[in-house]
Amino acid sequence: MTILVAIYSQVSAWNIPETHVTRLRREFPHHSFVFARTDDEVSRLIATADAAFMAEMTRDQFCVARSLRWIHSPAAGIGGMLFPEVRESMIVLSNSRGMSADVIAEHVLALVLVQFRKLQLAMRRQLDRVWSQDEMFAPPPTRTIAGAAVLIVGLGSIGAAVARRCAALGATVTGVRRHPERDTPDFVVRAVPPTALLEQLPHADIVVIAAPHTSETKQMIGARELSAMKKDAILINVSRGKLVDESALVEALSSNMIGGAGLDVFDQEPLDPASPLWSLPNVIITPHTSGFRPDHWDAATDLFAENLRRFDEGQPLLNVVDKDAGY
Repeated sequence: MTILVAIYSQVSAWNIPETHVTRLRREFPHHSFVFARTDDEVSRLIATADAAFMAEMTRDQFCVARSLRWIHSPAAGIGGMLFPEVRESMIVLSNSRGMSADVIAEHVLALVLVQFRKLQLAMRRQLDRVWSQDEMFAPPPTRTIAGAAVLIVGLGSIGAAVARRCAALGATVTGVRRHPERDTPDFVVRAVPPTALLEQLPHADIVVIAAPHTSETKQMIGARELSAMKKDAILINVSRGKLVDESALVEALSSNMIGGAGLDVFDQEPLDPASPLWSLPNVIITPHTSGFRPDHWDAATDLFAENLRRFDEGQPLLNVVDKDAGY
């Protein structure tokens, strides 16, 4: 079987190291691994590939993939590959959901604490060598996660990992999920359907976006939802930027309609240098780094290797994507 490995980016950290491709060749000598680093190489090599370990694929590339039976993504989000031809095909998609849940959950806590403890103000004053104690004590007051009401939109592996940590710190956690009737973790006090999002927002001190990007979740947080939030609530997005109406968010933050935001993802990435988000004092920006863990490529390759063994043996794959649901 010919397997295409094509995981590359302008950001060096998101390129699978060649050592990990060598590892796959060593562990699966009965397969032929071809390695692509450019779109042109993918377009050429995917034509004869039976399986692919890849994060992105264009419609044109899919159309020449005559033998492709299975694609495994090193990421959780696979929305960019779910165009109609893929949905209608017999190709199996699997992803890496859950692999980075813990590290993303810690990133969420960091973004919340920076906002709650006014650390962004302290860091700005540190650069000026200014003792900012009076400013730190001025309204609005610093806050704690203990006693806070947390609304987590998306109770998958990431949302559940965030919920567990927030509850452990004394927060009350509500989750929004497509299937609220399913078993709810003990650390989540209630689960509600997406149709109840608007009525839950006014009660939340922290709103965490952890849902997948699908046609149903696109811009699920817009002007109406932002206006329903508490004036001092903070919005954290570690999912995909397209789940939030960015222009409405800029307006809400600029007018102090909400207290602040911690954003790791954006509608267009890299974030435009002209975006007002860069200069708003109530915004913390991280450059889509929440999901990267110290052993990232080891873990991603481990998961792919386990699924390849299962594929070889005709066993059920891990993390099979529901192409209709989009995750």
